[in-house]
Amino acid sequence: MISAPHLLTDPFLQLPNTNSLQVVWFTEFPGQKHIVYYGENLDKSSWAKTSKLSRTREDQQSKVANRTINQPVKRHVWRHAAEVTGLTPGVRVPYCVMSVREDGASVRSDIFTLAPTPEPGQAMKILLTSDHQLKPMIAANLQKVVETVGQIDGVWFAGDLINVSDRASEWFDDHRGGAFFPALQGRANYKVTYNGVETIYTGGQIIQHAPMFTAIGNHEVMGRFERSNSLNNEFNDTIPRAVAEKLYSGQSLVDNSFNTQTYEEIFSLPESESGGKKYYAVSFGDVRLVVLYVTCMWRTHKLNTLYKSRYAEPSQDLENPENWGYGQFIFEPITKGSEQYNWLEAELGSEEFQQAKYKVVMLHHPPHTLGDNIVPAYTDPVQIIERNHKGKITAVRYEYPKDRDYINRDLVPLLEAAEVQLVLYGHSHLWNRFISPTGVHFLETSNVGNSYGAAWGKNKREIPTGSQEDYIALGDPYGLEPVIPTVAPLLREDNQPVPYIASNDITVFTIFDTGTGMVTSYYFDIRKPDSDVVKFDEFKLK
Repeated sequence: MISAPHLLTDPFLQLPNTNSLQVVWFTEFPGQKHIVYYGENLDKSSWAKTSKLSRTREDQQSKVANRTINQPVKRHVWRHAAEVTGLTPGVRVPYCVMSVREDGASVRSDIFTLAPTPEPGQAMKILLTSDHQLKPMIAANLQKVVETVGQIDGVWFAGDLINVSDRASEWFDDHRGGAFFPALQGRANYKVTYNGVETIYTGGQIIQHAPMFTAIGNHEVMGRFERSNSLNNEFNDTIPRAVAEKLYSGQSLVDNSFNTQTYEEIFSLPESESGGKKYYAVSFGDVRLVVLYVTCMWRTHKLNTLYKSRYAEPSQDLENPENWGYGQFIFEPITKGSEQYNWLEAELGSEEFQQAKYKVVMLHHPPHTLGDNIVPAYTDPVQIIERNHKGKITAVRYEYPKDRDYINRDLVPLLEAAEVQLVLYGHSHLWNRFISPTGVHFLETSNVGNSYGAAWGKNKREIPTGSQEDYIALGDPYGLEPVIPTVAPLLREDNQPVPYIASNDITVFTIFDTGTGMVTSYYFDIRKPDSDVVKFDEFKLK
């Protein structure tokens, strides 16, 4: 007996304009037609354009039910995107979608609401988030967002949506219950157990009603295509474009270095002329949001391992440069004079940016943080090859001169000169914030579990031994003091407040209210499922 068709996701909202937006959803069948119905009586309709995701797969690390997988295999997923037009700013209308399978069987979504781009002056509540990666507290985090502040008007996501971008189940249906789309659509089923008490969290119904704008994090980037026996290995198998040009002359640079293909196929995003979906700017109500592609390949800090380190190549690969990792190299330049920098400089001088009430920049890699991931410096690795008297390679090392940190040296001065009010980022899985002498707020609000700690007090960063570089073990390497939360900071054992939250038991989310200019952060202790959400920090954008 053939089972009834089902939607792989609920519909979600993308690319809002003055009187239109896109409704997007996914199925595991191509279907004969896919339609969105909208309007007060659902009496208007629009047919969707269907495309197939080209690189979604599953492998032996996939958490999928009723499947035994020994190597990467294709997962067939179809994307449907319908344009909804004739909308009125500030007016929400109901909508739902329907997909009809080849055999004529059909499935409809529930009814949600949509609205076009807000006009200037319209107050909005925007969720600021990052680094979900199917972590244990994501479903609880997003459920508490909706329970605390109600309907969200927009989502700004500062990268690391999933762990391995080409693994379909991480986006759609990981059987642990916390995949990307289910968590953001209130369809998660994630179990958390403390002291023998089990609580199931469902996430929050958010992106069915609110458009989402995303930045690329290091986890959205895949490595060399189909060169490894697992998707984890493929994700870790990135090399710089310049190296690929030498190793694979005449072949595809995208397939033989790194790519963001699945990420770009999943999302409809604003595009820039030079960066496409990778970096862009968009006006959303009173806000001009500038999204940058500022991330690098994360590699372990540990030396003398079997893995590619940010500081050295493993000994077994010294004679095989094709297997080198080439350190913690940068995917897209942001140095002064680079294509992205020039685009950003022009954007910051544009009328849209200059006239916006709120000027916000979002990227993945932190300009300021107490987290581990700000060291080494955000710069091109300096490769040092050591040889013995016979010319044989004995070591391949990488240095990252701190005075060449491109974010600190080139990007931050540009943002401060443009009077950006808020810089939003993630990467280190914690909450902390800073204010520069010029008044720019720097906010890292990516603590949703699996925290790696904060370099504060007795907790020092692990730094390489024998390095000549100036690695900062405590605090922000670029000199800013973290801000103590203004409402209800957590306390140390001596009852002194700490300027961060880095926990595997306490999850954090942040809301930007454009009506008041307030940026408010909340925490929830999942060890106490019946406890209240706590507002612990609040500041106002000037």
